Amino acid sequence: MRNEDELKGVTLLGNQNVKYSSDYDPGVLETFINKHEGREYVVTFDCPEFTTLCPKTGQPDFGHIYISYIPRTRMVESKSLKLYLFSFRNHGDFHEDCVNIIMNDLWELMDPCYIEVRGIFMPRGGISIYPFANRGDEAHLALAQRRREAVMDDVFNLKR
Repeated sequence: MRNEDELKGVTLLGNQNVKYSSDYDPGVLETFINKHEGREYVVTFDCPEFTTLCPKTGQPDFGHIYISYIPRTRMVESKSLKLYLFSFRNHGDFHEDCVNIIMNDLWELMDPCYIEVRGIFMPRGGISIYPFANRGDEAHLALAQRRREAVMDDVFNLKR
């Protein structure tokens, strides 16, 4: 069981008075200590109800966001991640921007060994957009490259 010291900074979990921000807010993100530092493992979040706004029309865009990372010292707390993703609800940005913003914010927050964010957005005007962004530290650059190549292979295999 985690002690109070290990839970310092985790203020949203179990809090019944949490406010949902209607504006993009990376400040809501919280972390906790990775008790298994030194062991490489993958944490994945599946966020099927992501919404944002088109920056030009203000129309809602709906997507499915997948976040996977290899933690180092700090890990993102899931309720804070939920509130953070909700804060995009009234944020106007293109799908590609949202995926890169999420990746950059989480990279800055946690300093993981590796992170990737994939968006699967619902069609608008008959076109679906599936942005993918990833980043690795020096020891995981080859992994980052292989994952980008795998995504490209998936895309090209769909068209055959």
